Amino acid sequence: MKVILASKSSRRSDILSNIGLKFDVVKSGCDESYDVSMKPEDVVKYLSYKKAYNVAENLRYDALVIGADTIVVLDGMIMGKPKSTKDAFDMLKKLSGRCHTVYTGICVIKTQSLEKLVDFESTIVKIKDLSDEEIENYIKSGEPMDKAGGYAIQGLGSLIVERLNGCYFNVVGLPVYKLSCMLKKFGLDLLSGEI
Repeated sequence: MKVILASKSSRRSDILSNIGLKFDVVKSGCDESYDVSMKPEDVVKYLSYKKAYNVAENLRYDALVIGADTIVVLDGMIMGKPKSTKDAFDMLKKLSGRCHTVYTGICVIKTQSLEKLVDFESTIVKIKDLSDEEIENYIKSGEPMDKAGGYAIQGLGSLIVERLNGCYFNVVGLPVYKLSCMLKKFGLDLLSGEI
């Protein structure tokens, strides 16, 4: 069965490629607004569903569409992607020396029936104590600018992550173990060697 990733995220594509999954990418064009009173896990489930459905409803062939959404939460507040270098500095300063939670929602939709599974994963991440100079040097790399929370654990950001409790791939943007369990319910076994 054809698999579609409803995301232009190179990180998500890399994760799926690394496990040998053959898939196409179709960027979702959905509105990513949500009710700010929602719990973080409900936000990511809602947005992952919106992304997957936006692609699935326009496909005229049988496929499994994967949607995902990742957020960083500190003290109950969702931290998006930095809008400026000052914004990135402020985010990293807040995360410095503290634990926060990364949530990723996943939705898989079968196009012909619109049958869906929606779930989420959460991981606790501890960022080391960062000096202002370390934050500024990290920002100069450019890496924080398109990442939720202002860091990328799979890149230079690995140098500022002290430890984590939970799924590493969730922090990158796609909890692959949880996804594999969801795909298996649709009859796609990623360990079968037939992907």
